[in-house]
Amino acid sequence: MARFIQADRNQPFLLPPDLREWVPVDDLAHFVVEAAERVDLSTFKINHRGSGSEQYPPRMMLALLVYCYANGIFSSRKIERATHFDVRVRFISANTHPDHDTIAAFRRENEAAFTAAFLKVLELAKELKLLKVGMISVDGTKINANANIHKSIRYDRAVELRKQLRLEISELMAKAKSADAASHPEDQKLPAEIARRRDLHAKLDAACVRLETAARARAEAERSDYEKRKQDHDDRGGAGRPPTAPSEVPAPQEQTNMTDPESRIMRKNKRSEYRQAYNAQAAVDADGSQLILANAVTQCASDANELVPMVNMVETNVGKPECVLADTGYANGKAVAELEQRKIDPLVATRGSGNRRTHDFRPVPAEKPTPKEKSEWVEKMQKKMSGVIAKAKYAKRKCTVEPVFGIVKQAMGFRQFLLRGIDKVRIEFNLVALAYNCRRLHTLAL
Repeated sequence: MARFIQADRNQPFLLPPDLREWVPVDDLAHFVVEAAERVDLSTFKINHRGSGSEQYPPRMMLALLVYCYANGIFSSRKIERATHFDVRVRFISANTHPDHDTIAAFRRENEAAFTAAFLKVLELAKELKLLKVGMISVDGTKINANANIHKSIRYDRAVELRKQLRLEISELMAKAKSADAASHPEDQKLPAEIARRRDLHAKLDAACVRLETAARARAEAERSDYEKRKQDHDDRGGAGRPPTAPSEVPAPQEQTNMTDPESRIMRKNKRSEYRQAYNAQAAVDADGSQLILANAVTQCASDANELVPMVNMVETNVGKPECVLADTGYANGKAVAELEQRKIDPLVATRGSGNRRTHDFRPVPAEKPTPKEKSEWVEKMQKKMSGVIAKAKYAKRKCTVEPVFGIVKQAMGFRQFLLRGIDKVRIEFNLVALAYNCRRLHTLAL
């Protein structure tokens, strides 16, 4: 006769008097709780007046967010649900159940606490002798914004649609005045149609204002350079083409997104599709720990101007690095020269992605493009990168920083921001980096 393990759903049983009995000693939950306890309470946003309802302990809320992000739970509603159904999350929340509004508000309002926790984890890694500040790898990745690319609109199209909507609203208003609501039931929909068009018109107005404000700010920033070039042109007696004055009117092709205006249309490379996204940056320890030493989010699709700011953030967080590894996207002569002047050795690839492999799957192009003349710093960098030592160092880049983004996107499942706006997006990515570092440091410490 077959024998089965008894599985009686009607069998009553007692929960353990201590939730820790259901959470293994070496689980990430214990590590996150201990790390959160190191964060100073002064970094949290707390109601010190004592008025209103009681607050949830901020360190508990921090541990709750970090653990959930580390395990791919990002939505505040899903985090709230996990406090009921996930034993480990229930242990972290001490059998309390913050609602999703409380969780979302805590995430929005505690940027300083997340930054302090990020630094505390790096300090803990130093204490455990797991972190070295010698060689770092820098890279960026495009992460989808909480917005649809089809909600982006060009300036010229926005102007046309505003005119069209004004005419439609006028026609509907005239029709509403002349119609008898009692005798024409179908005309009862007119107020809703008018309201919908007015709402869209208001959104287009706001989009145009954003683009026009940005154009004026850009023109003001370029004014001094234009005056200088204009003076040089006059000093030469008007020889050559005169400089073009900066325009305060947006170009027809300039775009803005109606859902998240601060996001931008980007793509990973020339062979990838365009997306509404942000450019997330990370500087990673390349000496073995693979911990994120600094993180940032930018609105620019290019990485060319991000090398020095990332190195500066690493120096502020953990100390001055000795060597920096970066791919061809960071190829910038001024940035390389500045790092060399600061006694930091930059190893930056200068060959574009258009170089063909020995057994390339793509068809052979009909004609090879004429190679461009190389800059002096490019020739110098290529000569340095051809050395055996430089090659061995640069080989660490692809196996240090790129796996970090792979873990964040695949293992943790973070592929899209939930918040909108560059400031809130930076808070969220800082939380993602903190959660990754906790996962990584817990693994290294085992």
